Amino acid sequence: MTKIERIEAIIADVPTIRPHVLAMATMMSQAVVLLLVTRSDGIVGVGEATTIGGLAYGEESPEGIKLAVETYLAPLLLGHDADQPAAVMAMLSGHVVGNRFAKCALETALLDGLGQARGIAMSELLGGRVRSQLPVAWTLASGETGRDIEEGEAMLAQRRHNIFKLKIGRRSVAEDCAHVAAIARALEGRASIRVDVNQHWTRAQAADGIARLQDAGVALIEQPLRADDVDGMAWLANRFGIAVMADEALTGPASAWRFASLGAADVFSVKITQSGGLFAARDVATIGAAANIALYGGTMLEGGVGTAASAHLFATFGALEWGCELFGPLLMTEEILEEPLRYSDFAIEVPGGAGLGVRVDHDRLRHFSRQK
Repeated sequence: MTKIERIEAIIADVPTIRPHVLAMATMMSQAVVLLLVTRSDGIVGVGEATTIGGLAYGEESPEGIKLAVETYLAPLLLGHDADQPAAVMAMLSGHVVGNRFAKCALETALLDGLGQARGIAMSELLGGRVRSQLPVAWTLASGETGRDIEEGEAMLAQRRHNIFKLKIGRRSVAEDCAHVAAIARALEGRASIRVDVNQHWTRAQAADGIARLQDAGVALIEQPLRADDVDGMAWLANRFGIAVMADEALTGPASAWRFASLGAADVFSVKITQSGGLFAARDVATIGAAANIALYGGTMLEGGVGTAASAHLFATFGALEWGCELFGPLLMTEEILEEPLRYSDFAIEVPGGAGLGVRVDHDRLRHFSRQK
């Protein structure tokens, strides 16, 4: 039996290329959380549990993830069979409540190690890929209309992105919608424009804002209401022609089932960490597809490891109508992989090779690590 011998949690603070302005926080850097799982055969699997804005986005923080792994999760896993990820994760879930991000990173690391040991890509362990490239969006989130237009034009010229999501919710509805409308006009006919409110509108604000955004030609609006207002999301999805996407409200298969049952979304943003793992995220996608809810590959602005893991899963989806948002590594000034992920022709390439198909640059990781 190949045993789990060691688990290490590392937080690395990587600067971003510009301030990334969201409704709940402004990011100047990203705290990338990596878990390294060493097997008794010497193979090291890696997973990522990165979140957004400390505790501004969700209930798990980088520091909390590291503490939970080192204090509670790792002691439970040491000595178990590294070649049985499903059994190991089932045992872990029986002892640990919640901690979806940490569990996802551990599951990813176990699958990466197993893929390396077997010489097969992670996507094959997840059912097999049906595509090798994923259309990828870019978020325009400087908060400045002119700067966002310039950034969008540059992305189009480089053939890097032709799908743009705008982060709104900090300003008044009228101001935010005017900002979006100006960008939509500037890029009209050349790009798909979407917005993300990150739960910051009331029902009345959402009704007003969505009407304005629909008139401006916006294609999709993401999580305008609080995650717990599923009835409100259903009301919006049935009232407007613009697609309404659930994001923060999707915390695994049970939440996906509720949204599907109530017709509370036109699109699911599938995120591996937010779902609690790769297999749980696959279940979210399956529920969405069965309910004729379109799929979008979401991100927590992870670095290369988490982005690669998401890409492997999204590559197995039968349909990915709205593309994906796996641009996290491009938002960071420095790369922590030996070879960066490949972006071209408005898409990200799903890595080949065994396991995740990526390797961490440990010198760079140590440079940005909080543990010097």
